[in-house]
Amino acid sequence: MRGVPVPLCLCAALVLVGSCGWGGPDDGESGRLPAAPVGVTAAAGSATSVHVMWNAVGAGIERYEVYRGTTKVEDVPGSRHMVDVTRLKPTTPYVFTVRARDTEGRLGPPSREVRATTPAAAAADRSAPTRPGELRGRTAGSRAVQLSWAASADDRDVVSYDIYQGGTKIHSVGGDQTAAVVTGLRPGTHYSFTVRARDAADNLSPAGRAVRLTTPGGDDGRDTAPTDFRASTRRAADGAYYLDLSWMPPRTDGVVTEYQVHLDGRAATSLVFGGAPPRGRATYSFYLGREAGERHRVRIRPRLPDGTWGGLSAERSVTTGVPAAP
Repeated sequence: MRGVPVPLCLCAALVLVGSCGWGGPDDGESGRLPAAPVGVTAAAGSATSVHVMWNAVGAGIERYEVYRGTTKVEDVPGSRHMVDVTRLKPTTPYVFTVRARDTEGRLGPPSREVRATTPAAAAADRSAPTRPGELRGRTAGSRAVQLSWAASADDRDVVSYDIYQGGTKIHSVGGDQTAAVVTGLRPGTHYSFTVRARDAADNLSPAGRAVRLTTPGGDDGRDTAPTDFRASTRRAADGAYYLDLSWMPPRTDGVVTEYQVHLDGRAATSLVFGGAPPRGRATYSFYLGREAGERHRVRIRPRLPDGTWGGLSAERSVTTGVPAAP
């Protein structure tokens, strides 16, 4: 699955590990280097941006590093496999490569070079393209779908089409394409796809009608739920009660950067790690109130790299002012 953008950000700090030229760390006795990413593509998204995508390298990847020429321009969490490289110049050719860095800090070799040329800037263009029409789709096995749509119109040119799953952008293709294959999906899962058109001035069209597809196969979500979930309450110095949560992230293709907390059967809050999420046990706390003796039920679930929600964790019960059961 291509990468997933971040809507609400409680940003964790990124630790940037430097490298010299293209030389990665010596794997020596510490293990094998990550493989070079494959399936790398680059397409202009506007006069000042290029959309770069690649296939997941495998498990144990902390982040991907995207290079313009020999200059690193983006660090992308391991759960994402796409990025918009911005602040570029119009009508300029660019060369991009991608490298994977694992959770041990080892940096793999660069991917093959891909090239893209940004179009000319459209002066004072405030007119968005029309919405794409006639979106159609079908499943292609249990982990991919094929989508097609009618082209949008623009007073100048459509530069790219962005594909969304729910409200998350997961894929992008060039403006001369009206079809795409989206991979990295889960078996037995319901999806809702929409498409929006973008012009050289970054004007974005309204979304076309959604197409809903269900991949074949069974998936009850249990393998995508956080594990070893714990919950307790504490009273702060100001007399207020807080809910303290901790859990082990689920095993997915890459790291999970977003979680949703369910309190008493309803979604209560979301947590998004904007940089590098914890490698092991994750923790989070939020305000409950000032009344003692209030009982609550709490669960948590992750947003997966394919844009869908994973399984809910085990449910825990807590009472403010009462220690959690061992």
